[in-house]
Parts: sequence; C-alpha cells; structure tokens
Amino acid sequence: MTTSHRKFLLKKERLKKTLNTRTIDHIANHSSYKDLYIYYLEGSLKREEESHLGLTFLGNWSEEDSSFLFFTQPSKDLVQKIIDKDKHLRLIDEFHFTYEEWVGGKVIPRKVSRFLIVPPWEDHQQNDGELKMVLNPGVVFGTSLHTTTRDSLLALLEISDRLPSYRVLDLGTGTGILAIGAALLGAEKILAVDNNPLAIKTAALNVKLNGLEDHIDVKECLAEDIIDLPSDLLIANIHYDIILKLIKEEGFIKKKYFILSGLMRSHARNIKMELSRYPIEIIHEWDNDMVWHTILGTVKGY
Repeated sequence: MTTSHRKFLLKKERLKKTLNTRTIDHIANHSSYKDLYIYYLEGSLKREEESHLGLTFLGNWSEEDSSFLFFTQPSKDLVQKIIDKDKHLRLIDEFHFTYEEWVGGKVIPRKVSRFLIVPPWEDHQQNDGELKMVLNPGVVFGTSLHTTTRDSLLALLEISDRLPSYRVLDLGTGTGILAIGAALLGAEKILAVDNNPLAIKTAALNVKLNGLEDHIDVKECLAEDIIDLPSDLLIANIHYDIILKLIKEEGFIKKKYFILSGLMRSHARNIKMELSRYPIEIIHEWDNDMVWHTILGTVKGY
C-alpha cells in the first residue's frame, strides 16, 4: 500500500462527510452509482474549473492543499487536461471503489425505529406509524448505515413529544438526514449548516425531495459562527474538536436540548467531563461496541 493510499483511507470517513452529488435530475431519476473513481491531486482546484469536468463528475473535496475529484466513470484523461492548464496541480494517486464499498453497504430502504429511509430510485410505501424520508446520500456522510447517524435519529425520537414548535440547529448536516428527521417529527424551523458547499448542495436537494423547503433552511457556514443563534435543540454529529469548542461557547448553554454524536470513547469521556461544569443532565447515552458514542442531554432550568 502506497503512502498516498494510506493517507486517503485515513481520510475516507471525513471525505464522506463533505461530498455530494451534482444535479437533482440524477438524484431524482437515476439509481445509485455503481463505481466511484477518485483522483487525488496536490493543489486546490478552482471552482470554475469544475464545470469543465463533464456529467460524470460528482464533486470535489479539498483539504489544506489537496483536492479529491470524484467521478462515476474513469476520467484520468479529463483530469490530466485540467492539470496541464494549472501548474499548481499535480496528480498524486487514483482510486476505485464500488459505490457499496464507499457507503458501507447497499443503498436500499432501511428502517431506524419509526423512520423509513428510502432512496429516490425505490418505490417503497410506508406502513402506519412510519415516517418516510426520501434520501439520496450521493457520496456524503449520513446514510443511516453509520451508528452515529442511527443513534442520533433515535435521540430525536426520544424527545419527539417536545419537538413540535421547536427551533433546531443541525451543525454539520451532511446529507441533511437529521434535519429532515427533526422536521418529520414536527420541528417548526430548522437551520442545517455545513462548511462545505458540496455537502450543502446534497442537503438542499434532499430537503427538496421531501418537500420541506418551508421548514428547513440550508446554509454554508462554520458551526462556530451560528452557535449563538436562538434555538431549542442543537444537533452536532461532527468532529470531536469542533464539538469541544462548541460546548464552551455561551450559546451552547442557552439551548434546551442537545444531541452530540460522532464521538469515540475517549472523546465522549472528555466531552462529558466538560459538560459536568454546567447545569446539564444527560438523558441518554448510546455506545456501540464501546466505540461510537451519542449523547442526548438537556440544560436544567429550561
């Protein structure tokens, strides 16, 4: 395994939190992708160059001075043309995954308690009592396959009797799955944010697929920039270092309820230690195989 391959695999989970599909026509009318072809570049691809990458181009994720270009078909020649035009770009490596390998399983209708999560290419009717959510994950984090997503949905259900009329902040929205779940449970207004424009596009398209544009606003920004906005519920299924920073902000303690997820065991322990400094009650904590933790809590006095 090459150094670049190891680097890519280490970043794979983080990549899935920030990428998305390209057009709503593909999302609404086509089946899931069969293969993903990923080109790892040194240098940042200019956004205006993305329009030259063709219809098989899914998106570009960048971190520091690197770009990862996702396609549904082999596109090395096309990528090379872009590189030849920009001396600051260099192809470091290329990768091929099946779509199922990337998302961690087949994208089919799945149930998480009362939630029925259905890709748009499946015609699947819900039963009485089920809450149907149409969701195309593209190549973004938030498919209900990962335990942190499932447990966050369960946390929403645990306080579902309180959600009607609630204002919700969903930080690091990814596909928008948790924002949509909150809306289906009756939350009045949800602001779903992510700091990556590609994730924002995915979330916005999924909101549209569910007809929830009047209830969910999707915005590109940093979680830290909106933590002080008035809201009743804070959802943060994001990186540990961001959660640690958020819970130290004054705006955090002004929320009635919070769901914190995406935490590994040592991270969850540190977060709970920090939370103990505040008048907070942990209502429920999920841990799966002592690896991934999700915390549902409330601020006493609200």
